[in-house]
Amino acid sequence: MEVGGKNYVDDVNITRQELVESLREGNIPKSSQPALGQFVDTFNKLGEDGSEVVAIILSDVLSGTFNTAQQAAGMTDTKVTVINSKSTDRGEAFQVLAAAKDAQAGKSVVEIKDHCANIYSRTSIDVLIDSLDCLVAGGRVSRMTGLLTKLANIKVVVELHDKALDVVSKGRNTKSLLKFVEKIAKIHQDEGNKIQALSLSNVAADESTLDKVKNILIGEHTEIPYIAELTSPIIMTHTGLKAIGVITLSEKTRPNL
Repeated sequence: MEVGGKNYVDDVNITRQELVESLREGNIPKSSQPALGQFVDTFNKLGEDGSEVVAIILSDVLSGTFNTAQQAAGMTDTKVTVINSKSTDRGEAFQVLAAAKDAQAGKSVVEIKDHCANIYSRTSIDVLIDSLDCLVAGGRVSRMTGLLTKLANIKVVVELHDKALDVVSKGRNTKSLLKFVEKIAKIHQDEGNKIQALSLSNVAADESTLDKVKNILIGEHTEIPYIAELTSPIIMTHTGLKAIGVITLSEKTRPNL
């Protein structure tokens, strides 16, 4: 990524907190996907001992990285299976963690792919966006839309689907975002679809807002795995300050909102 005219590598020579501070100073980063050669070199290195590689890549809706990884898989002697997670952040991590356990248990690549697909079907990602500035800069919404939204102080919720990133809710304040979270909770309750894990990956969101979102979705159920951490720098470049990714893993598929 490029920040203030300098190039950085996500979580290598720039920390999450450093990028937060840069965003607070008004610097909107530019991002780019990993180079083809980086994938080839990595696959070669991982396969030096004869190992087979399963690469679980973020959604092709968000980046061309999946296609690059596929190209690289065809340019290495290592046997590589590239999986489109159709997800990102903790949603992708749900699949990675499951795949690692499957590999340790000696399961086949086919079984791992099926497991990842099942987890994807039970994962939902809704992002509460406080400002469209970064999405506009990244070309994901028009500048006119961003300007009008900023003038009207409109907050939006975008939902990551199989083939698109869709705006599913709009409102004028944080309360409107919380009402959307209440809608999520009601759907889970009405369908008897228990949340099995919750992540609030965020960009320096207010602690009070994070607590409210958590309480709406899982209340005092301390047995449900929960994390609320800064998201990765590369995701911050698109969502902007105060954004909250509401990422749930449920017992069964939740309908799109």
